[in-house]
Amino acid sequence: MLSRTVLQRAVAAPARSIAAPQQSIRAASVWSQVPQGPPDAILGITEAFKKDSNSSKINLGVGAYRDDKGKPYVLPSVKQAEQKVMQQNLDKEYAGITGVPDFTKAAALLGYGANSAPLKEGRVVITQSISGTGALRIGGAFLQRFYPGAKAIYIPTPSWANHKAVFLDSGLEVKQYRYYNKQTIGLDFDGMVEDIKNMPKGSMILLHACAHNPTGVDPTETQWKAISDAVKEGGHYPFFDMAYQGFASGDTDKDAFALRYFVEQGHLPCLAQSFAKNMGLYGERVGAFSIVTASAEEKAKVDSQVKILVRPLYSNPPVHGARIASTILNDPALNKQWLGEVKDMAERIISMRALLKENLEKLGSKRPWGHITDQIGMFAYTGLTAEQMTQLAEEHSVYATKDGRISVAGITSANVGRLAEAIFKITG
Repeated sequence: MLSRTVLQRAVAAPARSIAAPQQSIRAASVWSQVPQGPPDAILGITEAFKKDSNSSKINLGVGAYRDDKGKPYVLPSVKQAEQKVMQQNLDKEYAGITGVPDFTKAAALLGYGANSAPLKEGRVVITQSISGTGALRIGGAFLQRFYPGAKAIYIPTPSWANHKAVFLDSGLEVKQYRYYNKQTIGLDFDGMVEDIKNMPKGSMILLHACAHNPTGVDPTETQWKAISDAVKEGGHYPFFDMAYQGFASGDTDKDAFALRYFVEQGHLPCLAQSFAKNMGLYGERVGAFSIVTASAEEKAKVDSQVKILVRPLYSNPPVHGARIASTILNDPALNKQWLGEVKDMAERIISMRALLKENLEKLGSKRPWGHITDQIGMFAYTGLTAEQMTQLAEEHSVYATKDGRISVAGITSANVGRLAEAIFKITG
């Protein structure tokens, strides 16, 4: 009779023989050579903020609007528009490849303006996109496939971090031109124009239409005119990213000045629009990509190729957010209300800039802080070093990116005094 030990060994033996090959398969996984990617900078800030037990901690890293209590804000016009959409009891069928027509028509009108010659003449190709990022990605793919000449696009230094990633993944080479001057904490206008003039003829150039992200530094209207001249002189192709129309100054027409001036001067730009910031439709991912063409015949060709690009990317865009945006843009009463709400949001940002500057000056700071109010939009470049930003986090529980950028939307009437004191303590 076999002993219990022998029986146990006999039962266990097959299990070991099966386990060995499984371990070998796992060890030889095709994914074993995939490198660990770097952590997302903004996500790291959020995680550190959450772990901080200080009840007075401040998060200035978030890239979304907050009200004066520091809470997410849903625009009343958006709530009303959504109710109107729901009351229509619409179906959930697919939109066309280029999206909801009432939305794209209104988005083009908002961007280019009612007096736009290309719009009146039917020369603008437009498609709904997965917010501004999706618009940039469609644009990058179109330029990579059809733009003649070198496949490099120039972006400002610095620029929104995702610009480089989007264009690289579109198959374009990404180069840079001077934009921000660290010494003046303002625009390096001379350097920018010089770099544009030195670009190879017919280069592609990305321009932030308003509220430059991340610096908050915008050219003046006079400077935009000179930039247009330099772009035209070089035969360059302008690609506008307009993620903050209305949210920058509170005036949708003023914020679209650069784009509209370029069109008036005969440029045929393309445009990425986002409705995340100015309508607070962050999670709805509502955007549009458009191209100004030279003729109706050219428009038909370009439109056909845009559809061919979109089809394998995501087939067709989501309808709900586009219906909300369309309702706001096409309903006169709601549109008027929305424009007022956008102005209110922009003015809160502007007032927080003024209060921060005022508090720093009252504390006796010897540094000039005029750049805080000279800049515009959600983000501001403080001029603080990476070491000082680390001090803000570790010693004062104020969290933002290491390059000195802060989200002004994170500043409130309740915390602006404490923020100023923290900055004053590390800068003098």
